[in-house]
Order: sequence, then structure tokens, then C-alpha cells
Amino acid sequence: MLSKYVPSVDWLKRYNGMDFKGDLIAGLIVAIMLIPQGMAYAMLAGLPPVMGLYASTIPLIIYALLGSSRQLAVGPVAMVSLLVYSGVSTLAEPGSDQFISYALLLALMVGIIQLAMGLFKLGFIVNFLSHAVISGFTSAAAIIIALSQLSGLLGIELPSKGNVLELLTEAVVNLNAVHLQTVALGIGSIVILILFKKYVPKIPGPLVVVVATSLAVYLFNLDYQGVAIVGDVPSGLPSLSLPSVSWDSISALLPIALTIAFVGFMESVAVAKKLAAKEGYKINSNQELNGLGATNIVGSFFSAFPVTGGFSRSAVNYQSGARTGMATIITAVMIILTLLFFTEWFYYLPQSALAAIIIVAVYGLIDVKEAFHLFKVKRADGWTLAVTFFATLLTSIETGILTGIVFSLVVFIWRSAYPHVAELGYLEGEGVYRNIERFPEAKTFPNTIIFRIDESLYFANIAFLENKLEKLLDKKPDTNQIILDFSAVNDMDAVAIDELDELIQEYDDYGVEVNIANMKGPVKDLVKKAGWYDKYEGRIQYYSINQCVK
Repeated sequence: MLSKYVPSVDWLKRYNGMDFKGDLIAGLIVAIMLIPQGMAYAMLAGLPPVMGLYASTIPLIIYALLGSSRQLAVGPVAMVSLLVYSGVSTLAEPGSDQFISYALLLALMVGIIQLAMGLFKLGFIVNFLSHAVISGFTSAAAIIIALSQLSGLLGIELPSKGNVLELLTEAVVNLNAVHLQTVALGIGSIVILILFKKYVPKIPGPLVVVVATSLAVYLFNLDYQGVAIVGDVPSGLPSLSLPSVSWDSISALLPIALTIAFVGFMESVAVAKKLAAKEGYKINSNQELNGLGATNIVGSFFSAFPVTGGFSRSAVNYQSGARTGMATIITAVMIILTLLFFTEWFYYLPQSALAAIIIVAVYGLIDVKEAFHLFKVKRADGWTLAVTFFATLLTSIETGILTGIVFSLVVFIWRSAYPHVAELGYLEGEGVYRNIERFPEAKTFPNTIIFRIDESLYFANIAFLENKLEKLLDKKPDTNQIILDFSAVNDMDAVAIDELDELIQEYDDYGVEVNIANMKGPVKDLVKKAGWYDKYEGRIQYYSINQCVK
């Protein structure tokens, strides 16, 4: 019973030396990767770099114990960091004490939302965020994240707010003011990261960048020549503290908290399921919500901003041999040791190197292939992706994802309001009824229309059905029988039942008899309650179209 709520109990019971060997190597490699990434993502969120390390300690241990994935690497990620900055920067100056206070409260709120969803088994809600919306949002957010680092990469002051066009315009206007040494370090870092990722993937590129650029700054006194550096990073562990809570703060942060809770969970569960499938075990979505929720709640008491599972680090964790959540615990322990003894090593780390780490990390999130694929397979999904992408890029993060959700729901309603329907004919060789537009050789019957509806019927599409039948009757004025094939109708609402009832009676007055074939049990139960069994006895209980044809 305990393992249902604390999944780590299962793998701890069977833990052995082979597991530890794989976990140790993976934990060390991910820690080396996470230290510079965590600092970079904290800066992206508008927070002091050390908070990225804080968010990579206690939260990781909590998730390792409560999460259902054995290989998911939890911690700061670019997407959530951008959302933190986007939501909190409207309330306080980035980097200020008030900003930090809001960020910690945001982590608490995100955790409570995720935990509540998990306890009430509401994981299915995220299914309303379609793949097209997530893909468009992620690609646009990746571009926004990359462009937000131009200031650090070029060594010039750029507006921290505004849309992409304003940022690009400002960057072009100020190109003559770029700091050459800063640019050289930034571009050099990008080149190193790309080369190591492509040719030497087993060596963590971010670590090489941190060491190389820090040495360059130290040896050539670049900090005295205008290169911005991280500077003093406080040593020691974060103290236990309670986030400052007020109703005004909660109401102001609620929209971004909901966004982070949903987006963070989707990013986490997507990679967790992919890794679990490779290892042959199942991910419990609701337990993932419990684990992530508890992680963010506890983290908020230890100076951590919102965290979730990351794509790239999880892949590295898995490829490095992680067998259980112990790998994540080892990563957390390594970062705790770094906070205690090695923070001074990051004094000369240039901010342009952190900007480069962020830019290269998010590049892979821009999915152009998916856009072409969706437009090729289903144009409506392609447009959903495009609308979400441009809305996010040209307005704001929250507006973009909300626009995508609304647009995808409108597309869904449009599809269901105008469902696929077909006039059927009989294929004698195969003994089946098929759409006469796809099978022109199908036999039709004089004075009879056979009509299939490929959607449940409700208030929004019943008028569409009536309109289609009227058009068919105009083409075939001698029709005296309509056979409705209900094989694809899974449900009907009261409005659709009443409207169809009136339509059947109207056609009876015109001398056109309506029969219904292949009606499913749940639909039969509904029409029985509406009195159809008494009113249309013998006309709605056919098990096949053949029984109806006269």
C-alpha cells in the first residue's frame, strides 16, 4: 500500500550493487551538466544564479522518493524559467527581494495545484492541451528564450520586456555598442557546445565551457575589460523559510501558476513515459502529479523556484546508465557539496557563457519538421500549431498558450458541428455498404437513401444533419425511405433527440419513412427514455442496413 504513494519503496527493496554503479555514474554526469544549466536557468528566470543550485538539491531528493519515473531528471528547465520570468516580472523588478519572494510563492502554488490534481486524479485535464498547441508553444518559447539571451551574449542593454520584434529591433539599433570580448566568449561557447554535443557527446559540453571561459576571464583579466561575470556565489545550503503569502499575491500569480503546473507536468510526463517504455515499466500520471507537486511545495521552503523534468538531462541520465531514482539523489548530493565547498569556483564565470548554454539547450525545442508534418497530415492541426506559435511569439507566453487552447477547442467544436457524413451504396462482391463517393461502383436503391453519420449527435450538429438530408432529398425527389446508419453514433443529447424526432414526423407527413439501423445500446437507452420505442416501434431496432432495405 505504501508503494502506491511512495514508489521508491519498490526499487529500494530490490536495490543492488549493479544498480548503484549505473546510478553513481549517471548521477555524477547529470550533476556536472546541471550545475551550469541550473545557474543559467535561474538567470533566465530573473533570479540570482545560486537559486538554480538551490532548486537542484532538496527538490530532486523529494521527487526521487515520490515520483513514478526511475530515470526522469528533475530540476530547473528553460521553459518553466521563462514562464517564471514572464509572470513575476510584471509584479516586481527581476532580481529584487520582492521578485524572489514572488518566485518562491509561485513554486508553492504550482506544487499545491499539481498535488491537488494528483490526489483528485485529474491528470486527464492536460489532455486538453493538444500536441499541436504544445509543439507551437514550445517552438515559439524556445525562440523567445534564445532571443532573451542576446543582452548577455552581446554585452549590451536590451529591454527585458516586450515582444520579439521589439527586442530584435532594439538589438539591431544597438549593434554598434556590442562588447567584442563578451561576444567572442559567447560565440566561442556556442561553438564548443555544438562541437562537443556532435562529436564528443560523452563529455559534458557545459562543463567544458564553464572551465574554459572562466579561465579565459581569469588569465586575461577580462572582467576588468567590461565582461560581465557571475561574481560572488553565496556558499552554504538554503535555510528553511516560509514563502510570503498574501491573497493579492496569490490572485496575481494564479494564471502563471496554472500555466506552469500544466506545461511543467506535460513536459515531465512526456519524457518520463518515453523512458519508461524503453525500460518496460508504467508511469502513473496521477502519481507524477503527486511527486512533482510535493517537490515544488517542499522546494519553495528551501529557496527553490518551480522545477520539472527536463528533456535533455533525462536523456543524458538514462544514457549514462541510471537505473533508479538513486541517480537523482546522487545528483542532489553532488550539488549540495558544490554549494558547501566549491561556489567560489564560479566567480569568474562570464554571463555570456551562461547565455550560450541556454541558447544551445533550447535550440532543439524548435520543431520545424512537426509543423510540416501536421500541415501535410491534418491541415487544421497545422494551423493550430501556427496560430499558437505566432500568438506566443508576438504577444506573450500566457496569451500565446491560451490562444492556442481556445483555437484548438474551436477547431474541435467546428469538426463536431460539421461531422463527416456519407451516402452509402452496396458493394455486392464484398457484401458491405460504403461511401458512394469513394466507391462509385456501389449499388444504390431506387426511392431509398442510405445515410451514415460519423459522429455523436448533439445540439451543435443536428441542424447540419437536417441540411444534408434536405439536399439529398432535393436531388432524389422520388425518395420514400431514408435509412440512417447509426453505427458511428455513440451518444445523443436531449436537443438532438427532440430535433430528430420532429424531423422524422415531418418526413412522415411528406410520405418519407425514416428507419434507423445499427443503433448502439447507450443510444437505445436514451431514445427509449424519450418514448421512441412506443412511437417508432419496428423502425429503430434494426441490427443491419439489409434489414431496412425494401
